[in-house]
Amino acid sequence: MRSDAFQTANIYRLLLKAVKKHIGKEENKRHFIEFVTSEFRNNRNLSDCVAIQQKIKLARDYTFLLNSVHHHKDLLFSYNIAVDRSDEVKRTLGKSASSVGLQLPEVYQP
Repeated sequence: MRSDAFQTANIYRLLLKAVKKHIGKEENKRHFIEFVTSEFRNNRNLSDCVAIQQKIKLARDYTFLLNSVHHHKDLLFSYNIAVDRSDEVKRTLGKSASSVGLQLPEVYQP
């Protein structure tokens, strides 16, 4: 029973961390965090071991999915495959220009 509680707390922490990192903490995205929290709170008194393991597996799989989709998106950006990189290029140019004390021309300004 002790290991189930530790395992549940660990996957809950990892899932919240993934949601905050990949989905965001902004107010308009707060319902994702609230949903995860409510699901764990609603199932905290679950006594069926099989159901507990299924819920933990579901949470672990969803955490893996969030992390994998984010990693896949990063790979697409790095390989320039089918994604619009104009925002990333503007950000990089802005950082480069500001590091030497310059500003971008109005063409690149948002």
